[in-house]
Amino acid sequence: MALGDAILACLTERPMTGYELAKTFDNSIGFFWKADHQQIYRELTKLRDRGHIQGREVVQSGKPNKLVYTLTPEGRAALRHWAARPSVPASIKDDLLVRLYALDSVDVEPLRTDLMARLEHHRDRFARYERLLNKRFPQGIAAPADVGKLLGLRVGLSYERAVAEWCEEAIEALSALSPSAERTNVVSLEDGQRENSG
Repeated sequence: MALGDAILACLTERPMTGYELAKTFDNSIGFFWKADHQQIYRELTKLRDRGHIQGREVVQSGKPNKLVYTLTPEGRAALRHWAARPSVPASIKDDLLVRLYALDSVDVEPLRTDLMARLEHHRDRFARYERLLNKRFPQGIAAPADVGKLLGLRVGLSYERAVAEWCEEAIEALSALSPSAERTNVVSLEDGQRENSG
């Protein structure tokens, strides 16, 4: 998948400015396809040059004018063509997993600290997905146009829960390897009660 394909997918919802696209990435597609604002603006220029989008200047009073982008028929065709191709499974490149692989040759304490930080990161993302799911789909159902968004949120929720649980397991395992280590409290995502991991 290229960034241009993700931008075309975003523009199927409604016309947007570059700023609005960047915010949409931050709050939705950005969960599974990262792009910074500069990359998005550069890609918008390329998509416009290819004829996949068009920009319309909107005159504003007291503010700079803004450029609003919409899909062209060529852009919709390019999106359909891209979506019809088979996807490529994502590959994992995670330095933490490599360090765990070499556990017998590295210090355990920095890994435990790293795992605690990872645990908090994945818990925070889990909570964010949960808030989005409850806000956008409070009944757990979606209109046909939004089924893909609901499915994306559900897989995100499942992924973050699974990784957080794995972090808890890994922290417990590393704690067992380091008897001098301070005991660590880990909170389960499932019941919110404190469990001793030491």
